[in-house]
Amino acid sequence: MKKKANVLLLMCDQFRGDCLSICNHPDVKTPYLDSLANDGVLFEKAYSACPSCIPARAALLTGRSQEAHGRVGYEDNIPWEYEHYMAEEFSNHGYQTQCIGKMHVHPPRLLCGFQGLKLHDGYLGAYRSQDIPHWMHQDVCDDYLFDLRNTYGMHADFNASGAECNSWVTHPWIYEERLHPTNWVADQSIRFLKTRDRTKPFFLMSSFVRPHQPLDPPQTYYDMYKDKDLAPSAKGDWNDEEKTNEFGYTSDSIYGCNDAQMRHDAKAGYYASITHVDHQLGRILSALREDGTYDDTIILFVSDHGEMLFDHSLWRKVFPYEGSTHIPFLMHVGKNVAHLLPHKVDGIVELRDVMPTLLDLCDIPIPDTVDGISLKESIYQEKPVEREYLHGEHSFHSSLSNHYIVTKKDKYIWYSETGREQYFDLEKDSKETHDAIHDDIYQTRIQKLRQILIQELKNREEGYSDGIQLIAGKQPKNMLEHPFTKKEN
Repeated sequence: MKKKANVLLLMCDQFRGDCLSICNHPDVKTPYLDSLANDGVLFEKAYSACPSCIPARAALLTGRSQEAHGRVGYEDNIPWEYEHYMAEEFSNHGYQTQCIGKMHVHPPRLLCGFQGLKLHDGYLGAYRSQDIPHWMHQDVCDDYLFDLRNTYGMHADFNASGAECNSWVTHPWIYEERLHPTNWVADQSIRFLKTRDRTKPFFLMSSFVRPHQPLDPPQTYYDMYKDKDLAPSAKGDWNDEEKTNEFGYTSDSIYGCNDAQMRHDAKAGYYASITHVDHQLGRILSALREDGTYDDTIILFVSDHGEMLFDHSLWRKVFPYEGSTHIPFLMHVGKNVAHLLPHKVDGIVELRDVMPTLLDLCDIPIPDTVDGISLKESIYQEKPVEREYLHGEHSFHSSLSNHYIVTKKDKYIWYSETGREQYFDLEKDSKETHDAIHDDIYQTRIQKLRQILIQELKNREEGYSDGIQLIAGKQPKNMLEHPFTKKEN
């Protein structure tokens, strides 16, 4: 009988797709992720269709599009009620399954098919409230917080450095470096690898909160970047600097920060958090090598979404621009394809593709609820990804609810509440510095992408499209009703 491959899914929160030194980033260093990519396959045009934590993770864990899983914006405390979770399929086919780190599901300790869970969701305001059931509160349900308080006492907390969970405020970790939550996920993952059931293959998801805020890297990592002359953030001819002038002294403003030194420190903290995660990932990979299972393990690294990082005077995620939507997506597939040289794939891939790809690589049937595509042939045979375009979206406040159509070469954006449109030629302008929506040479192309979006939205319950034209001004929703008003087959 053919031996089943192990699977290690390495995930970060808010990790930009360009923040890999193998992708020629001018500042950030990621030696272990570079090695992983250089030993396998790097998907250069990977995206998060709905770029915030909850909807992105719904796509990852169910293999569904945002319209199918129903989460088209960010909203806490909405129960997860799906059939055919990724981990469930692995569990049902003889795998020992474990998640360590961030889940961000509801209720907070829902297993989503995993057999075991060591939870650390980071700071989530919805689960710090006194209005929720006691068992849901992070004081109770967060395993990392329990361990931290066993070391430092009941008043210890993972936000004690003073850097807030969505803010550009930056301050190094105040406790011992070894007790940082990034180290904890690596420690727990290595412990699982050492103590797992050796009669079964494993599916392990090691899920890191960082580089998502708080920007609190250990001092040793912050020192790597704090005095560097960092490359400037992208700036375009369409940026709204007045929004930054108006809101740029609010510590978690989506419109960035008015203070140049604090902007520099935030970027240094973000890059330091990435390098810190990278080094801890290196520890997990070393544990596989020491165990003799590295070549028998499929390893995928991915992020739920990116971070604007002051590109176009914007901060955080949910925006339809590359900083927010473009994610890292790289794989090591072991000795089965050792004859292939490392290669890069430039086709459009998305988080919904993770589940069918991993199941297919492990010869597990893909449920018919899955909307994503298997990338197995792109990995084994270096075939192009067969996806002409991706429809992405995110509902948001301040008239910023948006939809986008992205292809290998360009992107069309529509803001649903205002009707504003944008177009970027990504082949010539990867940093989206010129909004070409009114350029004569692109009008035929823009009309084609607009028609694609019209068709994508024609049956949506919000009324965004009648099949002939886009209809601006409709009330956006964070949750669609249709996936939850009919019983799933």
